[in-house]
Amino acid sequence: MSEPVHSDTIAEEARVDDSAPVPASAAPAATPRVAAARRIAAGRIDTHQHVWPPAFVAALRDRVAPPRLVDDWTLLTAGEAPYAVDPAAHDVERRRAREIAEGKDSVLVSLSSPLGIEHLPGAEARELIDVWHRSALELGDPFRVWAATPVVEHDLAGLSEILRDDRVVGLQLPATCLLDPAAVQRMAPVLDVVSVSGKPVMVHPGPAPAVADTPPWWPAVVPYVNQLQSAWFAWHQVGRDAHPALRIVFVALAGLAPLHHERLVARGGTFGAVDPNVFYETSSYDTRAIDAIVRVVGVDPVVHGSDRPYAQPRDPGLGHAFTHAHVSANPRALLTGEPR
Repeated sequence: MSEPVHSDTIAEEARVDDSAPVPASAAPAATPRVAAARRIAAGRIDTHQHVWPPAFVAALRDRVAPPRLVDDWTLLTAGEAPYAVDPAAHDVERRRAREIAEGKDSVLVSLSSPLGIEHLPGAEARELIDVWHRSALELGDPFRVWAATPVVEHDLAGLSEILRDDRVVGLQLPATCLLDPAAVQRMAPVLDVVSVSGKPVMVHPGPAPAVADTPPWWPAVVPYVNQLQSAWFAWHQVGRDAHPALRIVFVALAGLAPLHHERLVARGGTFGAVDPNVFYETSSYDTRAIDAIVRVVGVDPVVHGSDRPYAQPRDPGLGHAFTHAHVSANPRALLTGEPR
């Protein structure tokens, strides 16, 4: 296990801040795809945000069944209570100005999987996902895009095509399509397409079921966390063996699933060595949870994401070396697959 991050050594400071140039003779020639990934992965990166371009908002307003927008900005989904969307949160120019003012070089935005779009029937899902792709790819800097894909009726040709776009950083999947080993195996054709692309997968909470008499925070704290934990354990059980080179990031620290490694072993499972191609995004968590995860998996797989506008960026206050790794070096490794 790693030592707590707040006991960073001078050697670690040197490792994460080392900016010595690589001799030209030692640097392999980059393919156009790798070069594009390097450009996106330079500087300060927020790996997890959501913004709805105007065309996507219009598509939600045109729908007659969930997910849909009614009364201008009230979101209806199949499971959660009606949600009053803040229009300012999806004002693209306001968001752009804010990210630039905060010093972000790249902001990776995704379709919000709790809407349930990926789980819609084939043609219905493809139509909304196509609107998302076309409108999100027009956002401009500093925004880059996580692709989406139907998870009930796969669209492998469409996925392969969108992943070739230089502004697409990888594929977001709802955790609800990865809840157990059999589900991971059903998604194998999709995961194979992403693996061939050389880009990563981001696992995000999916739709939450309707639960009567629960407070507004319930979906984000109970079913979302449960989904992420289930998906992490399913990936741990069968995903890595089936997709040995695929990089994968779980948002919200995978619902803190790695902290259960001792219970996993006590009940007959195996934890093994830390997987260098599994990453953990930190949105909605702060110092104690992040430090606890680092004690299990180390600093290298921990990447910054804010989940804006549903949460805000946090500085866990774990030191300069951690900040550089969290916001720059580790996201770059996630996106490019290159050594830190």
